[in-house]
Amino acid sequence: MTLSSSTHLVLIPSYNTGAQVYATVRAARALWQPVWVVVDGSNDGTAEGLQAMAAADPGLRVWVRSQNAGKGAAVLHGLRQAAAAGYTHALTMDSDGQHPARLIPDFMQASMARREAMILGRPIFDASAPLLRVRGRRVSNWWTHLETLGAGVADSLYGFRVYPVGALVAVMQRQPWMRRFDFDTEAVVRLAWRGVKPINIDAPVKYLSADEGGVSHFRYGRDNLLLSWMHLRLMLEFGLRLPVLLWRKARRLAPFQP
Repeated sequence: MTLSSSTHLVLIPSYNTGAQVYATVRAARALWQPVWVVVDGSNDGTAEGLQAMAAADPGLRVWVRSQNAGKGAAVLHGLRQAAAAGYTHALTMDSDGQHPARLIPDFMQASMARREAMILGRPIFDASAPLLRVRGRRVSNWWTHLETLGAGVADSLYGFRVYPVGALVAVMQRQPWMRRFDFDTEAVVRLAWRGVKPINIDAPVKYLSADEGGVSHFRYGRDNLLLSWMHLRLMLEFGLRLPVLLWRKARRLAPFQP
């Protein structure tokens, strides 16, 4: 059964994932309406294919950006459109088949119950997960735990999430980063700094092989350097924010005084 909402939508950024994006969109549309796709400068013909799908499906909208600017930039484009249309929350998911579309209703329900929070996928890996990437994300998670004073972010990189639109747009418009692979991690850190509470829900992640139509744009050297630069920036800002963050944490932990 397809569920619909006037406040919560599914937002899928896409860049050169080939035919897999069609399967991802169909799986999302089977469970939720509306679904929006932002094509981030793809040159593999999928922009035209997605536009044809949208022409026959009022529950699907597609935006096509002329140049590739990165996942975060594509998400921000969709978030701005969502805010203008009156939507308050967006579930982001990748277009490459890694994320479990079947859990869209569960994540949306959790968000509707706690609209002030961000609903974060906690990845459950299977044998398809590259060991180097599984181990590498532990480093990012450690830094995120430190930068947020243990706010409760279970995984900093898994992009299957529901964000409050207004808060995330406000965060992204105030600085020039978060536009590429650094988006997922920096988003949760900066939202946690704003007091947005993370709620973690287990979600499987599937790394498709090339024979299964899997496409990956992750580059170990380039993207790990980007993450390192991001954590350096965040730690420098964390030092400046630390007194306020400690004060907020003390208030949350203080016993109620009638």
